Amino acid sequence: MRRRSLKPIDDSERVVKDRLRSRERTMHRAIRLLAAKPRSVAELRSRLLEKPWTDKEIVEDILKKLEEYSYLDDEQFASDTALSRLRQKPQGRRKLRETLSRKQLTKETVDAAIENAFENMPEERLIIKAMEKRFRLKGIPETREEMKKFNDHLMRLGFSYGLIKEQYPIAVSQSEKTAEHTEEQS
Repeated sequence: MRRRSLKPIDDSERVVKDRLRSRERTMHRAIRLLAAKPRSVAELRSRLLEKPWTDKEIVEDILKKLEEYSYLDDEQFASDTALSRLRQKPQGRRKLRETLSRKQLTKETVDAAIENAFENMPEERLIIKAMEKRFRLKGIPETREEMKKFNDHLMRLGFSYGLIKEQYPIAVSQSEKTAEHTEEQS
């Protein structure tokens, strides 16, 4: 379910009557938003500034306090998100970079998270996993058209053509060994 984006509130439209109450409400909102799902600092900042009863100064104070409590850490958030995405569904560097870029993180943070994620889960192992799943669902491509669809599928998952070409023979041989082993057990 996508959240409809609200129009940004102009500073002139903000009405902070009681700064203490506004600070308290902003802190509660921040905690509720973080309880729902982890967020980057920039994501949380933009969500907090959606409300007219707070201002940039209050939001920055709240963000600073949450960082002190270790509730906000962009590097940890990026690293956890990258590993989580790779565990959920094998994907290549390009797709993972695209996913993390939507989280309003800096390029350096995204790059470090991707490097860390692929150290823990090598891209070669992930592409083999993706290929084996595709073989189970559609079979090993036999025609030129099936091979093109197979390559296109893997490229949409973010894997490079060079990696696909390099790992294809390995995945086919592993898939055939698995099929032989399964037949022997039957």
